Amino acid sequence: MSITIKDVEHVAKLARLELSNQENEQLTEQLNAILKYAEKLNELDTEHVEPTSHPMPLSNVMREDTARESLPLEKVLLNAPDEEDGQIRVPAVLE
Repeated sequence: MSITIKDVEHVAKLARLELSNQENEQLTEQLNAILKYAEKLNELDTEHVEPTSHPMPLSNVMREDTARESLPLEKVLLNAPDEEDGQIRVPAVLE
């Protein structure tokens, strides 16, 4: 599979980019180099390689989730810009 200048021009048009002839040629060469490298990677034997979503193991450092008392309602409402019937009042989003 290879990219042609027409492909680059088509994608540039979709992206509403105005590219010069030189830029079209340069992008065509660069994209074809990327595809050639990807084809080379397909030659590797990955039969016994487990698929991963990330090359390094990831883990979140989180504290234990413990139940505790929440703030008193009066303290919470002190920070609210507006309050009505014990609830924080915000501007209407829908009409």
